[in-house]
Amino acid sequence: MARLPYHRRKDVTVASLLLLVLALLLGPAPSSAAGTDWWQPTARPAPDSDINVTGEPFKGTNAQGEVRGFVDTHNHLFSNEAFGGRLICGKTFSEAGVADALKDCPEHYPDGSLAIFDFITNGGDGKHDPVGWPTFKDWPAHDSLTHQQNYYAWVERAWRGGQRVLVNDLVTNGVICSVYFFKDRSCDEMTSIRLQAKLSYDLQAYIDKMYGGTGKGWFRIVTDSAQARQVIEQGKLAVILGVETSEPFGCKMILDIAQCSKADIDKGLDELYDLGVRSMFLCHKFDNALCGVRFDSGTLGTAINVGQFLSTGTFWQTEECKGPQHDNPIGNATAAKAEDELPAGVDVPTYASGAQCNVRGLTDLGEYAVRGMMKRKMMLEIDHMSVKSVGRVLDIFEAESYPGVISSHSWMDMDWTDRVYGLGGFIGQYMHGSEGFIAEADRTEALRDKHGVGYGFGTDMNGVGGWPAPRGADAPNKVTYPFKSVDGGSVIDRQTTGQRTWDLNTDGAAHYGLVPDWIEDIRKVGGQHVVDDLFRGAESYLDTWGASERHKASVNLADKAPATASSTEWWNPFVSYAPGRAVDGDRGTRWASEWSNDQWLRIDLGATHRVGRVTLDWERAYAKSYRVELSTDGTNWRTAWSTTAGDGGLDNATFAGTPARYVRVLGLERGTQWGYSLHEVSVHSD
Repeated sequence: MARLPYHRRKDVTVASLLLLVLALLLGPAPSSAAGTDWWQPTARPAPDSDINVTGEPFKGTNAQGEVRGFVDTHNHLFSNEAFGGRLICGKTFSEAGVADALKDCPEHYPDGSLAIFDFITNGGDGKHDPVGWPTFKDWPAHDSLTHQQNYYAWVERAWRGGQRVLVNDLVTNGVICSVYFFKDRSCDEMTSIRLQAKLSYDLQAYIDKMYGGTGKGWFRIVTDSAQARQVIEQGKLAVILGVETSEPFGCKMILDIAQCSKADIDKGLDELYDLGVRSMFLCHKFDNALCGVRFDSGTLGTAINVGQFLSTGTFWQTEECKGPQHDNPIGNATAAKAEDELPAGVDVPTYASGAQCNVRGLTDLGEYAVRGMMKRKMMLEIDHMSVKSVGRVLDIFEAESYPGVISSHSWMDMDWTDRVYGLGGFIGQYMHGSEGFIAEADRTEALRDKHGVGYGFGTDMNGVGGWPAPRGADAPNKVTYPFKSVDGGSVIDRQTTGQRTWDLNTDGAAHYGLVPDWIEDIRKVGGQHVVDDLFRGAESYLDTWGASERHKASVNLADKAPATASSTEWWNPFVSYAPGRAVDGDRGTRWASEWSNDQWLRIDLGATHRVGRVTLDWERAYAKSYRVELSTDGTNWRTAWSTTAGDGGLDNATFAGTPARYVRVLGLERGTQWGYSLHEVSVHSD
């Protein structure tokens, strides 16, 4: 409980003090009706869901000045408005009340026989009792993928239970919308994103109205990290808008031809930023004009691969992975319902088990979008990107010392963890069952300790993913109701909405209101250390966001500097591969050498500077073995950095700061049959 502020008062008499003591001893305690319980609304709709949490939400910071609380890095409050508007049934809120908000899709009556997406994703017949409020016999449930789990009062319960940051990812998929049988609106992705953004602000206003006016509610959409800190210090929930969609800005790809331009990307990023979006995915489920995706597996993977073909005209293409990271295995499972959508004579290809990586990485347009997000201080979600895409993104961020990288729900190869933390990024794990969640958290605990960071979770509610199943009424270390919140200031009992009361032990994580129960389950199973890391999650997430906002690009000492080389390739009279092309600031040009091993590129910085980092952006013709050398006079050289295992791409050579006027890249062994070719070389003091 927050400490009440001390106010100095004058002329306090002995009599008044005696009266005060008598009042405390004999009189009743102030009631919530007197307006002392700031966390209780003065005008909650009736009837409505219960919250079943008592006690004041914690405010302020800890002794170190850090905010406290849990962070959900990945949720979808309004995906019921996505995919044509009829895939997820029920609403997050309704001015007409809970009975209107929590009702099933019309086509699910009378017995759910037409819950076709349930059949596709869950393997059953889709049948269920469609009645929501007030009975909720069959939904929401941990394994129901098509019913609302984010009713606003359930989110309120999570906030009351200790959550302080929620990332609301605006989500949709035009292909799923187009092939799904039921819809009541356009499938245009950006139209849906705009609507979901508007509804997020409408929800904020809806909650504000319960508390007496603008700015008074607990649900606060924030657009910078300082604002988020202020909200959390007030004891409220900071809500960040993100975007997870397959064709952002219309950047789909058809038969390997991009359907968007750099101008579309700039316009799209500006629009999203103006809507309040501060984090986003560049690709999701289907390869697009920006990046290749990390595959889905099994039957669902085959269904999504069909969607990939319907969207792009191509199926996923695989190759052997070149490093320890890999994409999810595709497998060769069948998905008959989805495959029926393919044109006659077209079949899903089979895939070699040893070829598990997507051939597609970050495209030139994708790199332009990444750098555009950096300019706008936005955070990039790397989950769902192919490992080839992620590797390039991390190279770019490391070259620029940019920390704004987020893995929000276990869709990143975990071998990237150290690099993400090293940049200052943040990681949240998918909302697995307590045993699995603890096991994965333990696997990466040493890295969190090394980098001094907290942990997050991504519930992915309304995200068609499935959630923790019940461990059973007789399970060891089960949740015992009521229990105290992690901060100790609130008491949490079983959650009731209408005629239904949920118990995590027997119902699993059926809806968002059971997030505090799930965290208690983690603690009971033996994860107090994990819960402690989760309670530090809000602070670490805001650290990443704040560092992204404060980031300033370092000065490139090599920009437009004079450059010479041992040789220059010449075979096209209309294109120059002169040395200066590697320092002209244009990644569309390059220097290229003749086709032999011993070649060099030299850059004159014009004066002696402290040099501590050289970034090399290789074209396909890269160096397997090379050195970065420094000199103050252009005659005497010392090696600052070297490698014999170059693999192309973007190399970020860092070393102890050294005075130098001249920088030389000395190629020793080629990685291809061609010479050496560099799109851009930048030189920095840091």
